Amino acid sequence: QVPLVESGGGLVQSGGSLRLSCTAAGVTVDDEHIGWYRQAPGQERQGLACISRIEGRTYYVDSVKGRFDISRDNAKNTVYLQMNNLKPEDTAIYYCAIKSRGCAGRASHWGRGTQVTVSA
Repeated sequence: QVPLVESGGGLVQSGGSLRLSCTAAGVTVDDEHIGWYRQAPGQERQGLACISRIEGRTYYVDSVKGRFDISRDNAKNTVYLQMNNLKPEDTAIYYCAIKSRGCAGRASHWGRGTQVTVSA
């Protein structure tokens, strides 16, 4: 398995911003499709955003489009999720994952997650 490590979670106030990082060991992120997911208590895990190895194309679900931005820094071998205008309903554990067959495909490797809590 490829180790993935998320970081940057924490407690923020509603309307605030947070940047999450996903670092992969043993793999080059610009050779992979990387997705961000979240899971709130009692809810199923949902995909939020993805950055493709194909021309660095990005994709977002409607609930975060315009608020969240996914990007990568190849020199640091890191994928980021910039989250702006956070809302209490964004509270969840956030995960990054390698997707095996493009951004429309399934996740094949997961990190352990990082907690994001947004207070009202």
